[in-house]
Amino acid sequence: MRLLRFYGSRNLHIAKGEGQYVWDKDGRKYLDAHTGIGVAFLGHNNKFVTNSIIRQMNKISTVSTSFDTDILYEVSEKLEKVAPKYFTSFIALNSGAEAIEFSIKIARKITRRKKLIAFKNSFHGRTMGALSITWNRKYRDPFEPLIGPVEFLEYNSTEDLNKITEEVAAVIVEPIQGEGGVIPAKKDFMKSLREKCDHTGSLLILDEIQTGFGRTGRTWAHQHFEIQPDIMAAGKAIGGGFPVSVTFIPAWIESQIEEGDHGSTYGSNPLALAAISGAIDAFLNDYVTEKAESKGKELMSKLNKALKQKKEVREIRGQGLMIGIDVRVNPVQVLKTLQDRGLLAVKAGVSTIRFLPSYLINDEDINFMVEVIERAIGGGMDKKELEKINRD
Repeated sequence: MRLLRFYGSRNLHIAKGEGQYVWDKDGRKYLDAHTGIGVAFLGHNNKFVTNSIIRQMNKISTVSTSFDTDILYEVSEKLEKVAPKYFTSFIALNSGAEAIEFSIKIARKITRRKKLIAFKNSFHGRTMGALSITWNRKYRDPFEPLIGPVEFLEYNSTEDLNKITEEVAAVIVEPIQGEGGVIPAKKDFMKSLREKCDHTGSLLILDEIQTGFGRTGRTWAHQHFEIQPDIMAAGKAIGGGFPVSVTFIPAWIESQIEEGDHGSTYGSNPLALAAISGAIDAFLNDYVTEKAESKGKELMSKLNKALKQKKEVREIRGQGLMIGIDVRVNPVQVLKTLQDRGLLAVKAGVSTIRFLPSYLINDEDINFMVEVIERAIGGGMDKKELEKINRD
């Protein structure tokens, strides 16, 4: 029996992970700036998370949300310490895509409207609803017709926001576009978006699945912009490696949700809740946001200094420990070279190399990353590539 792969094989057999590192089956050590596309932000084998899951496994591992459990109450209390105060309720689900699906459903029910607005270069998931608001036609075209109507606007264009009208149920946005190329939103854009949604009565959904839970140097990336979303989807880091997501909603939306509006067999599974509980403990006990902010600034500064003269580099962008390097050479080849030299990263967009390391990286790791990246970008280019760079 063969595994059906939807991501290209990296030809690397990973045997174990600890903190910010992984080891292959031959014992070779790698600095992990891939982290399962941002999942292992708290580090591999985080003791808070694993111990919490083990404790719960020794109690009960499967309970429907029709029943109460100790872990459900525990997580409810702990989430109040990390969730923005304007959210009063949550639902725990299986994946980021399901969190988006739930958000879309609720927005349509609350507003009694159908149209959705997303942005060019957006990525929100692979299920049918989430795929409908994902920009890349390569992902969407084989599965048309998807849900609609959906309109894609220019990201970071305040002028394009005028296309949001009173027929729009919801606008969904990433504070930093991850898959789209690590493109941060501008503050005036996000503030204008909030104002436009208020004016039209459209709900503002924040997709914080990759940006949330400390990665950008704030608990939630939208806090950089001093705005309040109506619905927020979280995932990846909030489970410390366990497959789980959370959608947060305020009281005024909760009051309009009825029994049967959504269901999920494994939603709020006790083991998933235990993972969230452990992740929150880790988050609160080790100054995660402060470390992500300071280490991100250090890494960004050193990358800018090391790569500023390289014509192969178009731009370095990002925030906290979510950094992208847009290159004029084949990013897949660069990723292979990085991997061969002990650094794992992931592609974003057409030409961006994305780095999503754990907040646990230290000064030695940062220096290693910069050195390996500097050597990898531009290495092994043929004459035609060099001539193209010189023309640009």
